[in-house]
Amino acid sequence: MNYFLKNLPERTTKPRETGFTMVIDKGLSLREIEDFLSVSGDYVDIVKLGWGTSFVTPILKDKIRLYKESGIPTYFGGTLFEAFIVRNQFDDYLKVLEKYDMEYAEVSDGSIELDHDLKCNYIRKLSERGTVLSEVGSKDAEKIIPPYKWIAQMQAELDAGSWKVIGEARESGTVGLFRSTGEVRSGLVEEILTKIPFEKIIWEAPQKAQQVWFIKLLGANVNMGNIAPNEVIPLETIRLGLRGDTFDHFLEKKKESIH
Repeated sequence: MNYFLKNLPERTTKPRETGFTMVIDKGLSLREIEDFLSVSGDYVDIVKLGWGTSFVTPILKDKIRLYKESGIPTYFGGTLFEAFIVRNQFDDYLKVLEKYDMEYAEVSDGSIELDHDLKCNYIRKLSERGTVLSEVGSKDAEKIIPPYKWIAQMQAELDAGSWKVIGEARESGTVGLFRSTGEVRSGLVEEILTKIPFEKIIWEAPQKAQQVWFIKLLGANVNMGNIAPNEVIPLETIRLGLRGDTFDHFLEKKKESIH
C-alpha cells in the first residue's frame, strides 16, 4: 500500500483461499492485458476467458502466456465445456486443455440439461488432471432452483473433487443468485452458507451493489467472481472500506472528533 491508515480490515495475500478475486476476460487485447496487470495484478487470483471467447480469439496462446508470466492462472469459461459436452466431444475438450496447458477447468451446466451424477463424473475425471471449479445455477432467468438443491449440488460437486464451487450469476448479474433486477436472493445465499463452507464458494458478483452486499455480509475476504478488469481496483477499495459504500463498515470507532 502507498501509505498507512488505521482500522483497515486485514486482507489475505496470494496464494489465498479466501478473499479470492476471479476476473472475467471477455476479449482483452495483449496491450490491454499488460496495462490491466500492471495496475491490478496483485489483486487478481485467476482469470476466466469468458464463455466461448477462446474459440474466436486469434492471440489465445499469447494471452495465456501473459497471464501465466504474471503468476495468474487462466481457465476456459464453463459454457465452452458445455459446448463440447452437448456435441459429445469430451475427449476433444481434454485435448484442448492439454494443447493450451490449462491446469484449471470449469464444469457447469447453466446452458444445457445435464444429469447431475454425470456432471459429478466429469468433475472426477477432470480433477485427476488438474484443478476443477464447478458452477451451480442456471443461466435461464425463468429457472428458479430451490435452496436445498443448490446445497445438495454444491456439496456433491465438492465431494466429487471440485476445488471451489461458483454461484451462477452470468456476467450481467441478473440470474441464479440474483433477481432480474440484480437484487441478491439473500435467503438463498444465507441458507447455502448454513451448509457449505464459506471458503469453498466463489460468488459471481459483477455489479457494485452485489459486491457491497457480500462484503457487508461476509467481510473483506469473501470470494467473488466475474469481476470486470476495470473493476478490480474499485472492488479492492470496497473490501477495505475505502469507498463510500463500505466506508463505516470496518471502522472500530464510528465517529472521531475532527480538530
